[in-house]
Amino acid sequence: MKKRENSTNVAVSLAMAAVFATLVCIATIIFRIEVPATSGYFNIGETIIYVTALLFGPLVGAFAGGLGSAIADMIGYPVFAPGTLIIKGFEGAIVGFLNKKMFTKTSKFNWRIFTTVLGVIVGALLAITGSIYYHGDVNLYLGIPPPTNPTLTIFVFPEVWYFLGGIVAIAIVFIGFKIEPELGRAILSTIAGGLEMVAGYFLYEQLVLSNPAAIVEVAPNIGQMLIGLIVAIPIVKIVLRSLPQLKS
Repeated sequence: MKKRENSTNVAVSLAMAAVFATLVCIATIIFRIEVPATSGYFNIGETIIYVTALLFGPLVGAFAGGLGSAIADMIGYPVFAPGTLIIKGFEGAIVGFLNKKMFTKTSKFNWRIFTTVLGVIVGALLAITGSIYYHGDVNLYLGIPPPTNPTLTIFVFPEVWYFLGGIVAIAIVFIGFKIEPELGRAILSTIAGGLEMVAGYFLYEQLVLSNPAAIVEVAPNIGQMLIGLIVAIPIVKIVLRSLPQLKS
């Protein structure tokens, strides 16, 4: 009976990995935001990696993140595909592992303090990186294959990011104190995986592609991590509330 249950779990995990790898690939290709003036860049593939890892753990997160993102790069930016396979794979694994294993016996009081500190940090970083790298004319590209010209261009004021950063910080602090003290686990797990992604791409561009301007992409990649985090965690909480069996 136990062997049959394990076989079923493996089959389900493989199926979820294949489905979410496809979603990561499609999301990475179909939706892209660029800010020409500051080299800011964002795609929702990052969000899907975080959602997958937080819901299904490190193995599914690693497979979906690495393979899905690498296939997307093979289509659009093949020079990055080998690095992406490893970097995004480790990113999904880190997020999934830490979310399952980190500080499982910590008290609710400590989690409240921890989540509050993280909320302030995330809000401040969002305000800073957004106001510097994601303001001005923002180009949105939608479609497969991605269009040459922007689908939509809007102007974003730097002050918008100060407002959003404040809202995010307040929301995280409130939820951590009143609703879910352990929200900090998902946040820190995602930040840890995201920082691995930021460092990984910097090293890949610097050492493998010999790109002396690799440092320029560090801050925009941090912005992508933060935006992905802010979008992914509410999605995960909604899914877990609708399908509580996924918690196990």
